[in-house]
Amino acid sequence: MARTYKRKFTMRSPEEKEAIILEYFNDHHASYRKTADKYGVDHSGFQRWIKKYREEGLEGLRSRTGKATNPRKGNPLCGLQRKKNKTREEELELENLKLKVEVARLKKGYQVKGVGSKKEYVTIKGLNTKS
Repeated sequence: MARTYKRKFTMRSPEEKEAIILEYFNDHHASYRKTADKYGVDHSGFQRWIKKYREEGLEGLRSRTGKATNPRKGNPLCGLQRKKNKTREEELELENLKLKVEVARLKKGYQVKGVGSKKEYVTIKGLNTKS
């Protein structure tokens, strides 16, 4: 029989997570499941919190949601585009990256027309691109 979970997702601060973990450590009669159920935390998630806390302390409990941990991961243009006071070198790097993206798209046979919500991906197969 499949289990259904009726837990509401709650984003907790590292300090809240630490307090729950310390309560679990201090109560010698409590199991991790009872403590997790008491606070509405997923059992396996609570085990991950404990492991991270033992390995890295409070820093290990910080959320990394939405943040690229690998510098090669994610869009390299994003940080450069948002930066306000770019050096000449950064401006050239941004322009170079944009041109590389455009060349890659053309090699795949399409180009982008428009901006924002009106952006269209138009195939260019069969068109004479040399004119």
